[in-house]
Amino acid sequence: MTLTELKYIVAVAREKHFGRAAEACYVSQPTLSVAIKKLEEELDVKIFERSAGEVSVTPLGESIVRQAQSVLEQAAEIKEIAKRGKDPLSGVLTLGVIYTIGPYLLPELVRHSIKMTPQMPLMLQENFTVKLLEMLRTGEIDCAILAEPFPDTGLAMAPLYDEPFMAAVPNTHPLAQQESVTTTELKNETMLLLGAGHCFRDHVLEVCPEFARYASNAEGIRRTFEGSSLETIKHMVAAGMGVTLVPRLSVPADALTTQRRRTSDDPHIRYLPIRSEDGVPTPSRRVVLAWRRSFTRYEAIAALRNAVYACELTGVQLLT
Repeated sequence: MTLTELKYIVAVAREKHFGRAAEACYVSQPTLSVAIKKLEEELDVKIFERSAGEVSVTPLGESIVRQAQSVLEQAAEIKEIAKRGKDPLSGVLTLGVIYTIGPYLLPELVRHSIKMTPQMPLMLQENFTVKLLEMLRTGEIDCAILAEPFPDTGLAMAPLYDEPFMAAVPNTHPLAQQESVTTTELKNETMLLLGAGHCFRDHVLEVCPEFARYASNAEGIRRTFEGSSLETIKHMVAAGMGVTLVPRLSVPADALTTQRRRTSDDPHIRYLPIRSEDGVPTPSRRVVLAWRRSFTRYEAIAALRNAVYACELTGVQLLT
């Protein structure tokens, strides 16, 4: 067996689809399928059950995939060991970022990283939390910027900042006349949500849990709508389709100044702070940097954190 074959079976187990796994591994589907069949023949076991449009892992395959993940991580560690004694800031650092952080943090983070550590280019990967955790375990990425909570995977973590949520409402909405809003005031509104898989969707449902019950019935079609990205959701808000919650860094800088709202990048949206009520704290999320404990380029992790702290993160609380 080869490390490449192990990488293929881990990808198929993650994607539950041969075509998507092949895309993730940058190979053709026939190449991936032949390699997996070869491995199954060598081991004389069936790792995957194949049916029309669906792939599942056999009980024995689950154990094999787990061991393959461990082997891939150990192989990645060998490469890290080989880098010891060299400049830990020299060479690419592969960074994963979730979709609801990347567009708002990366532009400035990349600029500061280039300025502070030009010898350490960032290779960026945007994805869902669950996939980034999987990529960390298999060594496909070195570290990831995520929002808590997420499953305890034994990773090393360092907090970066606490980010409050804000309400986004159409400029013509009655709530737009207020200076702030409570979660109670949002409960009777049409809530626009990100699609399944986005951790920020779960954050919104924690703040407004009553919308969770609309996810699987006809009433939900009338009460909630889903979008593929925060920017798509904002366009829906601007069109008057409903309201939503957004992380503070996604709010345009000039949208919060009364005198400049008419010339804002979002002239049809009003962003409102969410005030606490009945002792319930203002909704927010904690953003952290996570990496494998076996990752040896500690100086690279520290340099990345410093680049984050150098960014102008208006409205968030840095956690040093």
